[in-house]
Amino acid sequence: MTDETVGIDSNGCSLAGTFTEAANPVAALLIPGSGRVNRDSDVRLPGGPMLRTGVTRAVAEALGKARVSTLRYDKRGVGDSGGDFLRAGMDDGLADAQAALTWLADRTAGLPLLIVGHSEGAWYAAQLAADPHVAGVVLLSAAARPGGDILAWQAEQLATRLPLPVKLALRVLRTNVHRLQRRNLERITTSGDAEMRLQGQRVNARWTRDFVAYDPAPALARIAVPVLAITGGGDLQVPPEDVDTIARLVHGPFQGHIVADLNHLFRPDPRSLGPKGYRRAIRQPVNTQVLELLSTWVAHQWGPRARRAPTTTPWSATASTRR
Repeated sequence: MTDETVGIDSNGCSLAGTFTEAANPVAALLIPGSGRVNRDSDVRLPGGPMLRTGVTRAVAEALGKARVSTLRYDKRGVGDSGGDFLRAGMDDGLADAQAALTWLADRTAGLPLLIVGHSEGAWYAAQLAADPHVAGVVLLSAAARPGGDILAWQAEQLATRLPLPVKLALRVLRTNVHRLQRRNLERITTSGDAEMRLQGQRVNARWTRDFVAYDPAPALARIAVPVLAITGGGDLQVPPEDVDTIARLVHGPFQGHIVADLNHLFRPDPRSLGPKGYRRAIRQPVNTQVLELLSTWVAHQWGPRARRAPTTTPWSATASTRR
């Protein structure tokens, strides 16, 4: 395998990426998740330190071992890519993913192409599934409900998991987590500004408005190619049960997994800390079971002994779903 640094033009915005060429006649586009993440799914936190989650890097390495060529890229305004992250909406994110897919289709002409999206990237993957070049879609930590509903669900998870001293402090300060979130969202949704400052932090208001309003269900319902969906059972950013919703929506052969107590980054989260525990969680590598599920699914669909006829098994949190 060889790594090559490449440039991708997205309507005049230059995106930087890594193309890893392998021997197998399959190629995959990896779309990173939400936030200011680069091609490896690493993000620079306020103050400068890097949170090296490495999700897309681990996926690229696993697919490389399965002899699948991959392309992954820095998001707009992140890493070596051009553009302004704080002014980019979801339409820009989709356009960038489409540009990367076009680049990969040209580079690997004639090969079946897979799209692997993590978190926000899974929504773009679902939307691009109708592209004639796309042979299959992988949805990692994906949601199947509108963004506004996801935020409400996240707030509920946070409220039930706050430590007792924090709950007492909020009670003394007469601060309600749900009310604070609604107030911030109201400021964003009633504003026409591309970016705003909330609680001292600059926020991409345009993207947030897009996210709150976006419903992935119609795009999921249009998918007719094979789909693999994997979510951690301890994910506090998207509801794990949405894997079941995805199974009902898509029309192609489907396989779904909810894996143990893994969080949104596919690391163990036995204390249900969610994002608060990411710095400690990423000391461990991306869960090998998740990567093996991905590699096995690719081999099943496009390997030398690919078996095209889908089977049907009951869905559960520990078993796969196939249609």
